[in-house]
Amino acid sequence: IWEYRLNFSDGQIRRMLMHAWELGNASFDYYFFKENCSYHLLSLLEVADPSLSLTDRFLFWTVPADTVRLITQQPGLVGEIAYRPSRSTQIRRKRATLSDEERRWMERITQDPSLIRSGEFRRLSPERQAFVMDLTSDYLRYRGVADEEHAASYKEKNRAILTGRSALRVKPDEMRIIPFASAPEQGHKTSRAGLGVGWRNDDTYEELAIRAGYHDLLDPEIGYTPDAQIELLSAKFRHYNRKDQTRLEQFTLANVLSLSPMDSLFKTPSWKVSAGTQTIRHNACTLCTNWNLNGGIGAATETKLLRREVYFAFAEADANYSQAYDERHRVGGGGTIGMLAELTDRWKLMASGSYLGYVLGERSDDVRWFVGQRYTLGQNLAVRLEYNHRDHDNDVLFTVQAFF
Repeated sequence: IWEYRLNFSDGQIRRMLMHAWELGNASFDYYFFKENCSYHLLSLLEVADPSLSLTDRFLFWTVPADTVRLITQQPGLVGEIAYRPSRSTQIRRKRATLSDEERRWMERITQDPSLIRSGEFRRLSPERQAFVMDLTSDYLRYRGVADEEHAASYKEKNRAILTGRSALRVKPDEMRIIPFASAPEQGHKTSRAGLGVGWRNDDTYEELAIRAGYHDLLDPEIGYTPDAQIELLSAKFRHYNRKDQTRLEQFTLANVLSLSPMDSLFKTPSWKVSAGTQTIRHNACTLCTNWNLNGGIGAATETKLLRREVYFAFAEADANYSQAYDERHRVGGGGTIGMLAELTDRWKLMASGSYLGYVLGERSDDVRWFVGQRYTLGQNLAVRLEYNHRDHDNDVLFTVQAFF
């Protein structure tokens, strides 16, 4: 959680509180894209200082990250900015400082707290014993909240850890927790436009792309949750030169994906869901519109062989509707494997491969490959080079992207 302390006077704070009290049980219509929670918080700040005129800046949609960015841009409004890490972030950051031996002890003590009384564990210095026990206690409390079915067991184990910890006359180690994602106002803006040129099979083309929001896996990661994407209302238009044809190449209603690297302590699954249209080459049709719905669940893990790499695998279901298919539809499933690699602060690479077999409607299959890389030129400017292979369809695209 990022906390922004606002420089309101006592009178402004009093006026805002009085207005909040006057609202009482008043209700408001909720609109996810426009008049959402973030929007109504801005209206409350306008009561404190009517000169701000914050809500007027959002005409079509209100993205929380944009509201934070707008507040920080108001002269003199924001004072101190404080970061308050979640318990899981604290656990991950503290565990990263453990030695291999200490990490093994933490995993063993999580299962059997009585091991803190063993002679082997007490060979660690009192300071390191205390640190390992404090971290184990944090993890057990975290699991007690996340897993209500076994909460009583975690609570009992934590009590045993705290009993042993109280026998050590060592102060807790105060450690500064570094956030995994920087403050949201430091990230790129949430809408994006792109101009590109490319080659597809035996033709060249120019492409114009526009996206209402928000962020994808290859976008610059500063200010955004790592390994996650939410794309809403994006469209790509292409002009094919040899065919002299301009068309809507792709429309994405929503494309949401979350990669959650698993380890011995955290085992959150990864998942994805998307809906929209794209242009395909299939059978005798070289440029056909295909409506697609896809969803999957999987797992991810990370390494730091180069800088940071995330490997992922999904089992997924896929449904399509297009005139290109013999029965105008096909439904099936398969899997995807891939890698997302952060090579430098500015350079990111992604590669994936998929196999999908269709058993309903037209019986066919697809083998797909994707390789893409992004290089950041500035906070709101980046370039990409991407290669897509789908069945007998090959596509190479170079794009300049600007965020606004």
